[in-house]
Amino acid sequence: MSTTRADPASLDLMFPQELISLDVSAQLPSDLQMRPLASTDYKRGHLDVLSVLSGVNDLGEVAWIDQFHAMRATPSARFPIVVLDKASDKIVGVGTVFIHRKFLRSLASIGYIEDTAVAKSHQGKKLGLRIIQALTYK
Repeated sequence: MSTTRADPASLDLMFPQELISLDVSAQLPSDLQMRPLASTDYKRGHLDVLSVLSGVNDLGEVAWIDQFHAMRATPSARFPIVVLDKASDKIVGVGTVFIHRKFLRSLASIGYIEDTAVAKSHQGKKLGLRIIQALTYK
């Protein structure tokens, strides 16, 4: 399946690219890029990478895109990121942080990291560490 390579500035992203730490992104190998999840990432293998964690029930691209837009429209603080192999235009890593506002702890906000995975072909390259660093960066 052929994919269309796109500059992150031209993509329909879940949240602004500027929220991802440049310091963390700079630590990635030059052939990889970190950015927010985009509405076109179904074709880049988003579910394939998530399948490293659990069985995935792929309902197709239209359902995936509908879910992307529903998630973005829901009033919550959700920040899914991807690591993209520039040469193949395929996703090789994913992770999400959810920010939850609390009444406890002096009205603090707490982050929960979920669905962090790295494609088997890219494991052992510290991509999981970089994803966690990006999701916890202040």
